[in-house]
Amino acid sequence: MTTLVTGGTGFLGRALVQQLVERGESNVRVLTRHFDLELSDLGVEIVEGSLDSPEDVRRVVDGVSKVYHCAGLVERDASKAHKMYAVHVDGTRRLLDALRDQKVERIVVASTSGCVGVSDDPEFIATDSSPYVEQYARKWPYYLSKIAQEKVCNRFIEDHGMPIVQMRPTLLLGPGDTRESSTGDVSLFLQKKVPVKLSGGLSFVDVRDAATAFILAMETPEAKGTYLLGAANWTLGDFFDQLEALSGVKAPKVSLPKEATLQGTRLLSTALKMFGVRSDLDPVSVEMASLFWYIDSSKAQRELGWEPREPMLTLRDTVRWLQSYHPSLATSGPAEPVGHPSDWVPQETIEWAHAQRENR
Repeated sequence: MTTLVTGGTGFLGRALVQQLVERGESNVRVLTRHFDLELSDLGVEIVEGSLDSPEDVRRVVDGVSKVYHCAGLVERDASKAHKMYAVHVDGTRRLLDALRDQKVERIVVASTSGCVGVSDDPEFIATDSSPYVEQYARKWPYYLSKIAQEKVCNRFIEDHGMPIVQMRPTLLLGPGDTRESSTGDVSLFLQKKVPVKLSGGLSFVDVRDAATAFILAMETPEAKGTYLLGAANWTLGDFFDQLEALSGVKAPKVSLPKEATLQGTRLLSTALKMFGVRSDLDPVSVEMASLFWYIDSSKAQRELGWEPREPMLTLRDTVRWLQSYHPSLATSGPAEPVGHPSDWVPQETIEWAHAQRENR
């Protein structure tokens, strides 16, 4: 029987395909818009096509028994809302509709913790039973489209009894994010482009652990509903301090009042000019960074037996990979971590990053 992965060229999808192959799954099929040499080298079946095309979708689902739906578009630009809806809502509906007549064991869908896990209250921690945060998401098309995607899945569960499980990872970190879809803010920090201390808090999880959770959700007979996936809830101040300890790059010390961060580009730029600095952070990112994205992933731990790795291991791997791969960081070579053993990151991670750099 065949296992289908959509979005296999993305940060999460690639980690998932890698783990499936390592586990010995012999019939893995990946839907991708363009041929991908790295995936081909793993021995998976590549089907070139798009979720936009009903014909492509019908072709790629033929004979599949397991489906990991990871296709997505991460954007903070509101002008690209229609593209996010096309992928997350229309694409998901088209895929599920094509699967209605297939004998699938389970469909594991990639959602996001941002559907429920955001608040201006630092004491709030979302659970899988928390309501949708549409009061925040209506300003951010990515999260609003993911809420709509979840509602599409729920409708197919209710109307057609389809075996769908929805996974809600927080910010994905770790090695291998060639598009900087998730690690972009860490990259900005390492390039010293985060000049101010922001007031909110974040949750994050290792992309490899998230991929493992997806597989556990597929293989656990009792799995149902949604599963939040996070390894740490930290203030942004603590997050940057830990990045400083790992990289030697100084964390920002200057703070801006929360109210100032919500006034948009002009006020932010004016405030930063007072300190003689320029920020590469866009207004949407700054607004999001003033909120708290804390979640509780105990349901996944309890029902799936999922255990994320130590958060500092994830940060170390993320920093080392970016220092070895990112064009703006690799020229000067990776900085030595401050106060930590040099062999903390597995050697294979470093070697893989160097290979990626040579092949780009």
